[in-house]
Amino acid sequence: MTLTVFNSLTSREEPFIPIEANKIRMYCCGITVYDYCHLGHGRTCLIWDVVRRYLRWRGYEVRYVQNFTDIDDKILKRAQTEGVTMETISERFINAYFEDMERLGIEKADHYPRATHTLDGIKKLVSELESKGYAYPSEGDVYYSVRKFPEYGKLSKRKLEDLQAGASGRLEETDPDAPKKRDSFDFALWKAAKPNEPSYPSPWGNGRPGWHIECSAMVKEELGETIDIHVGGGDLMFPHHENEIAQSEAATGKPLARYWLHNGMVKIAGEKMSKSLGNFVTLRDLLDKIDPMVVRLFILQAHYRKPLDFTDEGLEAAKNGWNTLREGLLFKDNYGTKLGWEDTLPNQSDEEIKQRFADVVDDDFNFAGGLAIIFELAKELRKEGNLFVHQGKTEISSQELAVKWQTLTELATVFGLKTEAAAVTETTSESGLSDEAVESLIEQRAAARKAKNFAEADRIRDELETDNITLIDQPGGETRWYRE
Repeated sequence: MTLTVFNSLTSREEPFIPIEANKIRMYCCGITVYDYCHLGHGRTCLIWDVVRRYLRWRGYEVRYVQNFTDIDDKILKRAQTEGVTMETISERFINAYFEDMERLGIEKADHYPRATHTLDGIKKLVSELESKGYAYPSEGDVYYSVRKFPEYGKLSKRKLEDLQAGASGRLEETDPDAPKKRDSFDFALWKAAKPNEPSYPSPWGNGRPGWHIECSAMVKEELGETIDIHVGGGDLMFPHHENEIAQSEAATGKPLARYWLHNGMVKIAGEKMSKSLGNFVTLRDLLDKIDPMVVRLFILQAHYRKPLDFTDEGLEAAKNGWNTLREGLLFKDNYGTKLGWEDTLPNQSDEEIKQRFADVVDDDFNFAGGLAIIFELAKELRKEGNLFVHQGKTEISSQELAVKWQTLTELATVFGLKTEAAAVTETTSESGLSDEAVESLIEQRAAARKAKNFAEADRIRDELETDNITLIDQPGGETRWYRE
């Protein structure tokens, strides 16, 4: 099956064809660094992290760039409130971003450009737009002339006349920059310096860039004039991404991106997440309470384009799902030695299952469908593990189980789902008891039971249970055991 994606630009699913065979240039609109990341940021970063992982697994070479907006009114306001510099605030929350994303298992982008590090490219792009008649200076500001770009609105499917009718004249009344603009729809490319705010020299006077021009400049500087995939949250489609298109395509005469992909927003128990409603969830607070793998699984179980409703019930279901998946991933640690697996297994996986997985996920990154296949493998391994514990044998051969486990591990890694547990060997374990020590205690317990010293037998069982060792007494006096 050919990979298809839902292109927001055309509002339909399309076969994915990269500009350059087997190479993908991908840009994600990142965060404005004035506060800790919330759950919505976590969903956006996780979705596109998994998209990149999947594309690489499918054989593509992916260059992935995600920006930081490190100069903005919100950053400046926080800096003024705390009596520190804008750079202090930006650095604090950029560092916090990396801490949170590392905990969530997000792989780092190939590069993280910042607005303040791209000023030369921003000013150059503004100058190009001005020379081509798409931008004009006004009292130290520079504005983009929206009506000069006939295709404006093609991404968000909004028409200027509809926006004008909806505004009912209120737009200019609430816009402090309205007197400087030729048209109420025009937006700032460069903002004149204000008292007590950081500013940078430019041909139009000291000032700082507008928000939208940053991404246009960073895409061009990092990835070129036309990229394969531009992604971000659905709330950025208008006006941010619409303005990016207008700026970049007016300057280059080329499409900014072949495919535009947007992820849905996060709701809390059916309501939009906001500080005013008191349901604002920071990512770090959530990860302090919940296993990051549970959070990953919770996010991935909903289609990336749909809203994600954050509920206790949904988290509980994800927790149960992770327990099942984790048990499958730990199959080698728990049973591999007893099944005769070598420490290093041959790199062999089930190509038929992997093809099924690819066929499902190729349908617009259907991660939920891919997870269903992963869970099939995990449940099968769990069943065989239970059979081994209770009956001393499995229905499936050791070699076939090894292939299933390796297939599960490979596909789970595509989603960034992994357990940190170390492998259990015949001589040592994370519990502190070697297999030989466990067997010795079981022999002591059997001797105590034979001598009718049941208190001692119970003490040994309790000691083993404390060390996460479960005993199963079989008919005939044999005792089987396994590690939790």
